[in-house]
Amino acid sequence: MGELLSQGPLFLACLIFMMGIVVIVHEYGHYLAGRAFGAAVESFSIGFGSPIYERKDKRGTRWRINWIPLGGFVKFAGEAQTAGDIGKIEGGLVGRPYPDLSVGQRSIVSLAGPLANFVLASVIFALMIGTFGRPNVEIGVYAVNDGAPAAMAGMEAGDIVVSANGKPVKMASDIQLAVMLNPGTPVNFVVRRDDVERTLVITPKEMVRENEVGQMVPQGTIGVSLASVSVQAPTRYNPVEAVGQGVIQTGKTIEQTVTMLSRIITGRMSVHTMSGPVGIGDVSRRIVNRVWSQEDVSVGTRISELFWMLLGMCASISVGIGFFNLLPLPVLDGGHLVFNAYEALTGRHLPEKVQEVSLTFGLILLLGMVVVITWGDVIETGLFGSGSG
Repeated sequence: MGELLSQGPLFLACLIFMMGIVVIVHEYGHYLAGRAFGAAVESFSIGFGSPIYERKDKRGTRWRINWIPLGGFVKFAGEAQTAGDIGKIEGGLVGRPYPDLSVGQRSIVSLAGPLANFVLASVIFALMIGTFGRPNVEIGVYAVNDGAPAAMAGMEAGDIVVSANGKPVKMASDIQLAVMLNPGTPVNFVVRRDDVERTLVITPKEMVRENEVGQMVPQGTIGVSLASVSVQAPTRYNPVEAVGQGVIQTGKTIEQTVTMLSRIITGRMSVHTMSGPVGIGDVSRRIVNRVWSQEDVSVGTRISELFWMLLGMCASISVGIGFFNLLPLPVLDGGHLVFNAYEALTGRHLPEKVQEVSLTFGLILLLGMVVVITWGDVIETGLFGSGSG
């Protein structure tokens, strides 16, 4: 706890850096799409609350940096983001009121933010894959815990893991991901033992344990220790191929996000598996600490390692933010798409009273989700003695 409190400035710096990049890209996607259709923009805000900095451009748009670094928003003239906005159109702005845009144009504006996040993730993944390639590592089982799910299914030390859940294993994280996403769900593992391939069906067990950065979190486990058996040259890609691989990796990350969310909704994974801004800041802080504590490694190498680790984390966060905003909650982009779909099908706007109730309910539900996720994040930070780092 003392370490966490003493590192408050580092925590805030990591939080602002990681969330800032993703939020700015998301909101700028909305902004560019709206401007392309001639919409008047009332404000472009990073963070919430009172502004630390604000300026107004020649089009009347207020550009703001606010005190609470937990998100951001773009407000178009006449756009109903909360119940209090319905029927109001701000004056003194250059451009068309948002309601004057066609339903198709408004839908594109709503989609532009999440799409910008997916593009950012694809660019980052492409950069990383183009630089390092994809690893080709043969992963073996170093040890199996007595009584663990793996032991009960017949997995043994010395087994080479060929595939997990139908997907080839090229690095340890392929196994860890299959286990993490499937607590309580049977997973097929193909292992090679004495040059013979065997299929083992193992059901991961969810338990609270320390993750790779030192947080105590609910995770699926099968009770094995893994080790690299052989390391081959990574698969390399030219720039065009790397872009394609970046898009593929973004698609895989979206698929993993959908799987995790479906598991949470059906009660097969803990809701605390999800992380919010506090969790993101804490993980970033822990990564900085662990990399920088390698005193036998040169400063240049540590900076490079830290850069790539945080960049990869940024890509994953960007996918998460983009997908989360597509959920059909009235205050999110997905909710606006639902409103637009109603208008496209019926030829008229959703009644104002229905909009008011929907936006109010959506805001309450969103705040409730934020409280639950943030509380889980706070516990994972070890602030109350349940974690380390």
